[in-house]
Amino acid sequence: WTAVTGGEDGLGGIKRPLFLGIDFEAALPFYMLVATIGMAVVFALWRFQRSPVGTVLVAIRENEQRARFLGYATDRYKLAAFTLSAGLTGLAGSLLLFNNRMTSADPISVAFSGELLAMVVIGGMRSFLGPALGALFFVIFRDYLSSATENWLFWFGLLFVAFIVFSPTGLVGVGERLLRPFRKQLDGDAAMSARQAGAVTLPAFMKPVDSVDGPILRATGLAKSFGGIKAVEGVDITMQDRRLHALIGPNGAGKTTAFNLISGLFKPDRGEVRLRERQIAGLSPEAITQAGIGRAFQITNLFPTLTVAENVRLAVQARSGERFAPWRAAASLAQVNDETSQVIDTMGLRGIEGAEAGSLSYGGQRLLDMSLALATKPRVLLLDEPLAGLAAAERERVGNLIKSISTDLPVLLVEHDIDRVFAIADHVTVMNEGSVLVDGTVEDARSSPRVQEVYIGSGAHALAEKPRESAAREAVLLGLDGVDTYYGKSHILRQVALDVHENEIVALLGRNGAGKSTLLKTITGIAPPAAGTITLAGSDIARQPPAVIARAGIAYVPQGRGLFAGMSVKDNMELGRLKRLTGNGSHWDDDKIFAFFPRIKQRWHSPADYLSGGEQQMVAVARALSGDTRVLLLDEPFEGLAPAVVEELFEAFDKLRQEIAIVIVDHHLDLALALSDRTVVLERGTVVHTGPSRALSQDLALRRQVLWL
Repeated sequence: WTAVTGGEDGLGGIKRPLFLGIDFEAALPFYMLVATIGMAVVFALWRFQRSPVGTVLVAIRENEQRARFLGYATDRYKLAAFTLSAGLTGLAGSLLLFNNRMTSADPISVAFSGELLAMVVIGGMRSFLGPALGALFFVIFRDYLSSATENWLFWFGLLFVAFIVFSPTGLVGVGERLLRPFRKQLDGDAAMSARQAGAVTLPAFMKPVDSVDGPILRATGLAKSFGGIKAVEGVDITMQDRRLHALIGPNGAGKTTAFNLISGLFKPDRGEVRLRERQIAGLSPEAITQAGIGRAFQITNLFPTLTVAENVRLAVQARSGERFAPWRAAASLAQVNDETSQVIDTMGLRGIEGAEAGSLSYGGQRLLDMSLALATKPRVLLLDEPLAGLAAAERERVGNLIKSISTDLPVLLVEHDIDRVFAIADHVTVMNEGSVLVDGTVEDARSSPRVQEVYIGSGAHALAEKPRESAAREAVLLGLDGVDTYYGKSHILRQVALDVHENEIVALLGRNGAGKSTLLKTITGIAPPAAGTITLAGSDIARQPPAVIARAGIAYVPQGRGLFAGMSVKDNMELGRLKRLTGNGSHWDDDKIFAFFPRIKQRWHSPADYLSGGEQQMVAVARALSGDTRVLLLDEPFEGLAPAVVEELFEAFDKLRQEIAIVIVDHHLDLALALSDRTVVLERGTVVHTGPSRALSQDLALRRQVLWL
């Protein structure tokens, strides 16, 4: 091969060809040829970027998952982009070969590839001219610095890191930030607040052309397990045309998993999903979307740097016959533009269509997410918690909107706001622990003792019958006042105030989505409060880093346990103790922990992922205690555990009240009420009830009043 490639030295003595009577051995004709080809390529790429295919590639760069759920086969688009870029790179390489009159492996070295990447990042990869600007900057910077110091690569490396950290959008982003004060800003919030509430009429192009008398969507025997845990087992869901079908249930019931199996995010282990008798289970998300399933997401799933109109146009374009046109401008497709405008008007987004999706209020982002699902012209619409995080007035508006949509399109709705669900739903399926509990009318679900027991407990658990003496003292250990917390733009906690006394166990209860887990994360600093105070033994810990709060004596056991799977129990404990021996609170050595959790001693050298679920939960609690602890926060500690293990943990927590204060969140209400001294109930991020747990534990009528409807 050396004779072919030239070996390390490459091939030399390459002559430029004579073409159309022009001798390109002369410099001027060759440079004119290169300039002509370069301008032609730039023009072609500019047209391609503005084409429907180019806009899809931009969308894939922004959010590939959302592009798939609009119906785009993203793998094919990426393959086409790679092939095109490889061809253009080869063209540039051939011109470089004739320019240098030789070729070698140097241009494909790691260093040169790194320089090309640096040019793109520094210029701005989200801009058409960004890479060219980055190349110009790199060449000037390199020539200047290399003449001043031989260590110019070190200084360039620092500059490159600075761009990554402080300006990920490169020089183009710096320019946009400098020009932003001089541009007119859209008042998206004002436009949203001016939007009219109530029902809407879908545009003609969104309405189905036919009606289905029997089931339009039927899921049968759906099953899905994750790591041996059955998330969904034997679930049947049957949807009728032009009806609003609600899917509800407590945390961990399997609602979102069932939702994801229907929409194609997960493939079922067993079972089938039929859309108008067509089997769609196991198909890719884009294939299921093209078949007629449109979905909105629990967490808004948009193209954040594209405008509202561009987001909607991408969704409408996915069903257009011109979506593969590589040369036409996407903005010039008349039918696509007309349908995009109709969607914007229907969903109340007029006035903010020029705003970037990421700049919208949370309510605006929710509406835009629903708009994308509708714009794909679905036969069935799936909505995952569309009311979550919205203010009361906006919940009313969006609820009315969803109800009006269901008169034309069948809607499958997953939602935690049971009051709103029962007000607008035509049919309700209630799930619990991965299976269907009740399937029927709203009244069937509302009056079902089994459903009420899932949400408020039965008061019949054996452990609940054992009276327990409180160890709570008068001194307040943990105090919250006026706490507000946001997830992005979603207002989760609103003016929360509560106290936890020394050696007290407080149960934090409420419906799904009420803000219970968020409150625990706010206390630990994972989700810092936007307003309000949080004190531990009189010291302010609000907005402190989680590590500082942990060292102050707050121990947290998350819902997923968060163990280091490949490490032994001993190593997990050592890591939990490492930075938390501060003298704040009770000190827990190994012998003291073994007294509460004797099983851990038997598994001391076993990897954490080899333990049973109950043993993992014990290790998670023990690790949280292993430092110097004052308050223990428990998020769903009994979830998914066998009854014998639940009782063992319950007894351990009951003994722990003599040592520390505990705040517990758990959907097993009978257990939480029996264990705790006092109960705080959250509803939509606000404290609506505080009182002794014994009253709620023994009085089911009061419990129904506080926790049901």
